Amino acid sequence: MQYWMMKTEPGEFSFDDLVKDGKTVWDGVRNYQARNNLKAMKHGDRVLIYHSVTEKALAGIAEVSREHYPDPKDNPKQDWVVVEIIPVVPLKRRVTLADIKADPRLADIALIRQSRLSVIPLIQADFEYLVKLSSL
Repeated sequence: MQYWMMKTEPGEFSFDDLVKDGKTVWDGVRNYQARNNLKAMKHGDRVLIYHSVTEKALAGIAEVSREHYPDPKDNPKQDWVVVEIIPVVPLKRRVTLADIKADPRLADIALIRQSRLSVIPLIQADFEYLVKLSSL
C-alpha cells in the first residue's frame, strides 16, 4: 500500500462532498508530476484530502477505488489521467498547514517543499503521523 495527499479547493469540492457523493473521479490534474503520481496509485492506497486556498487543512482520509485511466474530458492524444476515490473517514480534528509547518518532523514532506503540487506522495510514517496529529 502507498500513501498520498490530494489537494482540493473546498469551495469546489470538499471532503464532505466526497462523503455525500460516496465516490468521485479525481480529474482536472494538469501537472506532469501530479499526473505521474496519479499513474502510480493503486487500488486500496490511502489518501489524505487537503483543503487548500481558504482552509489550508487536512480534512479526511480516502481510498483509491479505481486505478488511473484516460481522462474522459481530455483529448485522447494527451496523456492526462484520472483515478476514482471513496471516502474512508473524516479526521477528528483538522490538521492545519500552520500545524504542519510548525512540526520539524514534517519539514521534508512535499506539501512544504513543493507547495503547488496537487497530488503528493507520502511515506507511511508521515501519513500515520499526520493522522495521529488529527486525534490529539
